[in-house]
Amino acid sequence: MTEMTEQHRNTSTAPGHAVQRAACAALAVATAAGLGLAGAGAAQALGESQASTPTCTTSGLTASFGQKLGGGMSHEGVVLKLKNTSGHSCALRGYPGLGLEDSKHRTLGSSVHWGDTWYAKDPGKKTLTLKKNQSAEAVIAWTHANAGTSGARHATYLQVTPPANTAHKTLKLPTWVDHGRLSVTALAPNIHIG
Repeated sequence: MTEMTEQHRNTSTAPGHAVQRAACAALAVATAAGLGLAGAGAAQALGESQASTPTCTTSGLTASFGQKLGGGMSHEGVVLKLKNTSGHSCALRGYPGLGLEDSKHRTLGSSVHWGDTWYAKDPGKKTLTLKKNQSAEAVIAWTHANAGTSGARHATYLQVTPPANTAHKTLKLPTWVDHGRLSVTALAPNIHIG
């Protein structure tokens, strides 16, 4: 048993076998390095393509109201428009953050539901690339009651925070909002009302 092991060791270390093993090892290392570089190149290209369209910032957007929405059963709403004024393309994805303020810009208690509203189906989260001066829109809805209704918030302004941002825009919105509850759809190029 010992002789076979010795003989095997001797054969595998013969000069011809050592050269062949070294060539195979070199080829394996070169192949692995080539695959690693190709993989890194593909990952870098993917990263550069995603990085080439930065996220829209609050300072690079204007916020405004489009169509005002009414209806029965104390429902009210409005189309929110966010327009890219940054001078370059930027990306938006998801739902705007919303908040209510009183006439002195003090924050009022509120809550926001993301999804379908009374006026529009939710288009779902999609990444939107806004070119210079292009807009995205969402539908905001709430119910309103009279001043005497318990839990009603008398708002004067609406805070609008674009997705992936912490700073907000402030729009004038004098209205009553039951319990401070707002509903909003995801941003889309156009929202179908109805």
